[in-house]
Amino acid sequence: MSEIRNVAIIAHVDHGKTTLADALLKQSETFQEKTLEGETILDMNPIERERGITILSKNCAVAYKGVKINIVDTPGHADFGGEVERVMSLVDGALLLVDAKEGPMPQTRFVLKKALEAGHRIVLVVNKIDKPDARPDWVVDQVFDLFVTLGASDEQTDFPIVYASAKQGVAGLENNLDTMTDVTPLFETILNEIPKPKNDSSAPLQVSVANVNYDNYKGRMGIGRVVRGTFKPGAVLWINREGKSAAAKITSLYTFIGLSKIEVQEAEAGDIVAFSGIPDLNIGETITDPNTPEALPVLHIEEPTVKMTFGVNTSPFAGEEGQFTTSRNISDRLQRELQNDVALKVEPGKGDGSFIVSGRGELHLAILIENMRREGFELQVSRPQVIFKEEDGKKMEPFEEVTIECPEEMSGSVIEKMGRRKAEMKNMRVENGSAFLEFEIPTRGLIGYRTEFMMDTKGQGILNTLFLGYQPFLGTMDVAPHGSLIAFEAGTAMAYGLVAAQERGQLFISPTVKVYEGMVVGQNSKAEDLEVNVCREKKLSNMRSKGDGVSEGLDAVRNLSLEEALEYLGEDELLEVTPKSLRIRKQFLKSHERKRSKEAKNA
Repeated sequence: MSEIRNVAIIAHVDHGKTTLADALLKQSETFQEKTLEGETILDMNPIERERGITILSKNCAVAYKGVKINIVDTPGHADFGGEVERVMSLVDGALLLVDAKEGPMPQTRFVLKKALEAGHRIVLVVNKIDKPDARPDWVVDQVFDLFVTLGASDEQTDFPIVYASAKQGVAGLENNLDTMTDVTPLFETILNEIPKPKNDSSAPLQVSVANVNYDNYKGRMGIGRVVRGTFKPGAVLWINREGKSAAAKITSLYTFIGLSKIEVQEAEAGDIVAFSGIPDLNIGETITDPNTPEALPVLHIEEPTVKMTFGVNTSPFAGEEGQFTTSRNISDRLQRELQNDVALKVEPGKGDGSFIVSGRGELHLAILIENMRREGFELQVSRPQVIFKEEDGKKMEPFEEVTIECPEEMSGSVIEKMGRRKAEMKNMRVENGSAFLEFEIPTRGLIGYRTEFMMDTKGQGILNTLFLGYQPFLGTMDVAPHGSLIAFEAGTAMAYGLVAAQERGQLFISPTVKVYEGMVVGQNSKAEDLEVNVCREKKLSNMRSKGDGVSEGLDAVRNLSLEEALEYLGEDELLEVTPKSLRIRKQFLKSHERKRSKEAKNA
């Protein structure tokens, strides 16, 4: 295949990127002979499958009319924006997917801004036109306004439009689902509108490194684009992020075909490749010709906004369920993650065996914790906190743009809670019984609110956020603190003790669960901590009474997911994470230690 096109699929979360990639793969020449089964084929990570979101950007390549089309599927969630930023150096154009009902959403603006800054040609794909309440014409107008707002050039605002239903695997140049038969019009638009790579194969070699992964046989592998020259295995010069260069040898070279990689002896400028041979390779570095070394611009990634403290598990149950429990294990794992995730930062914490891990948001860090526990790690983590900055002597804090869709009758509660968290309402409209609200809010106001929001809207609300930047600190926030029910002693939770405890609030544990002193077993209905004896059991005697046989029932317990547990955490609480369990605990397990700490703070 002599010609190449490099294209990224970008969109807001859940607008159909991975489903569209499925349709392009299944209907390409690459897979004509064998049928691809299943949906969201590119979401291979188990967590991606479970949550229905894309976390890591993926590469694949298909053939159409003798042209090789490299496709990069990107995440839509704001917390994984670092994946989108580094993908832009791999491609020459992008398919911007927009839902035919919802129109441009906060993350649409973020990904489009990154594509426009890179100077890419954009093809608008109005997806989900099969929805009963689709409004494609309105969506096109909104997208055009967004292009203008983001300062797109005249050439970029003259974007081609393709209408599609990715789920049905059809697309067309007109908004008429009945005339669509397959995605051929989208393939044709990619060939006609996405420019060929403007690179010189005869010039000195330059290869960018946009991604890094690990292969059990080949070791550390880089994924990047041959910016200039012809890339072959052998001697090269490697320039790291600090600008230091070193001689290196490429041992194997791969190009993408379909869902897999095939080994090749050379790759020409414009192609996306994978290669091995440099054990310390990192994202944003350059592979170049030893005789004419020239580094590519270092990839700039936006700063993290949220931090958490990761530490060695110090609970009485430490080491019982995990395989990797020491600070060295945790440190090595975090260092490995740093090599693959450019939006993450790790710094030493205050105590021994603790690390301050900074990321783009709560979900970004929660996915890291979930991956670690599945790999057999045991650790404890603190409550997420925002990262403050100081500019010109002023304290600055991160702000988010929040868009909310909820039933109209529940909007009053949402507005009241957001106002308490220092949110400023920017817009409000009501359509067909649904309220659409837009706010600007400090990031710290959102921490701990998502679960509350889902409860207030009875699961019918949709909340989306977009990082706006740093603004002056708004002062203290009047967010009602929660009170916890704390286990009074170590032992096994008994139904008799739990029945007494549930009168005080909502329980997190069931009978027969092992507990320890200082472990949080539920949420108090009042905003104060309360110690309860959940291990108490009914004393048996040989005397019968009239009420025997009548017992009180236990209410359903609240099983917290990882994200819900992180949101619940108070300032003096930690989350114990093991491969089998999630336990919330007080930082100080003994009652007298907690009192002493409280008195020291008030002094």
